[in-house]
Amino acid sequence: MSRTVVRGGLLVTAADEIPADVLVEDGTVAALAAPDSSAAAAWTADRVIDATGKYVVPGGVDAHTHFELPFGGTASSDTFATGTVAAAWGGTTTVVDFAVQPRGGALREGLDAWHAKADGQCAIDYAFHMILSDVNASTLKEMDLLVSEGCTSFKLFMAYPGVFYSDDGQILRAMQRAAGNGGLVMMHAENGIAIDVLVEQALAAGRTAPRYHGEVRRALLEAEATHRAIALARVAGSPLYVVHVSAQEAVAELAAARDLGLPVFGETCPQYLFLDVGRLDGPGFEGAKYVCSTPLRPREHQTALWRALRTDDLQVVSTDHCPFCFAGQKELGRGDFSRIPNGLPGVEHRMDLLHQAVVEGRISRRRWIELACAAPARMFGLAPRKGTIAPGSDADIVVYDPHARQTLSAATHHMNVDHSVYEGMEITGRVETVLSRGEVVLDRGTFTGRAGHGRHIARSTCQYL
Repeated sequence: MSRTVVRGGLLVTAADEIPADVLVEDGTVAALAAPDSSAAAAWTADRVIDATGKYVVPGGVDAHTHFELPFGGTASSDTFATGTVAAAWGGTTTVVDFAVQPRGGALREGLDAWHAKADGQCAIDYAFHMILSDVNASTLKEMDLLVSEGCTSFKLFMAYPGVFYSDDGQILRAMQRAAGNGGLVMMHAENGIAIDVLVEQALAAGRTAPRYHGEVRRALLEAEATHRAIALARVAGSPLYVVHVSAQEAVAELAAARDLGLPVFGETCPQYLFLDVGRLDGPGFEGAKYVCSTPLRPREHQTALWRALRTDDLQVVSTDHCPFCFAGQKELGRGDFSRIPNGLPGVEHRMDLLHQAVVEGRISRRRWIELACAAPARMFGLAPRKGTIAPGSDADIVVYDPHARQTLSAATHHMNVDHSVYEGMEITGRVETVLSRGEVVLDRGTFTGRAGHGRHIARSTCQYL
């Protein structure tokens, strides 16, 4: 039996902030004890990690990543190998990625393809959502089977006609199926039909630069789609989780639904909290680095997002990590913003950026852990194994230095992408040591993990319901 003790730190979970030592046995948290207690003094261990003056927090759960995602004639630049290493550097110990149903194919075909990409490659634990890109009688039946096997959430798109788009009838049928089998429908809520009209008009008028990506993807079209998704979920009797919420008008739709007691949930992402639409108007073609969907919004939208995180109208902060290199990938959209691959890198920085929000007084320490660890674990059926430090949970543990200073930069990050959307940003706080199921994968700033350590996690249904 292997035993590790983490001593002397301030244990911060979504529920508590207490000085506590942590005993790990064979990859699981075995016990917690006060640092000066007789119980802690009696522990013996193969390894002792000194966390004096540091926080001891659960490993992060990033419930929205896209590794090796084909998109726009290319594919996101992080593989499961590189992306999970970068996640570990940032204190994330579990990711939930998106398997994609091929158009005209079966859900199983897509899920098997993503298992093949990830198997033996991951440095941390992982799970899958399923993207429904072709809703029909056969795939609706398959949803039941996937839920029984631990793939319990299904993403649909109101955007990207001809690629991932589902119409309202298909969405309603999928929601009805989820209402029966316990699955959670995740929605990309933008009115893609209307957006495509605005894209066509912009290009015809010669408006081709990256800045116009933000202008055509109107906040009102995000809000309209969010309202419609909520209405369809009400008709179906289904819960709903809206991904990458960026617009204050969409937040208002979610808040109104929750005020009615509806099982409606939402996430936002660090890029919407720390970056604004002005980045799309950078010099030359630099704005292409910031093209993502939903798009970055004017700064005033950030106020609404932070408020929603404090009031629990938004429950989760994920990254929507979908990196494309500037050279050779983002550049595919020179002369036509609609051809710029949509997506930003961020899986390495989520925990640090949210800690910066603690430093700035926007959220509390416990809310930091709730948003980054506990809530996503509960939302997607990973609790109580993930998202907390408690007897019986997986020993996914981060020793976090709240006083260290760092400057975010492509020169020092570990994501497989040639730029950083947070280049030059100075923040306070840094991950020091990371345990994944009791195995040290980051040791005081040295990566010690390995491909293949990460295991696929079959999930239960949403634990918020």
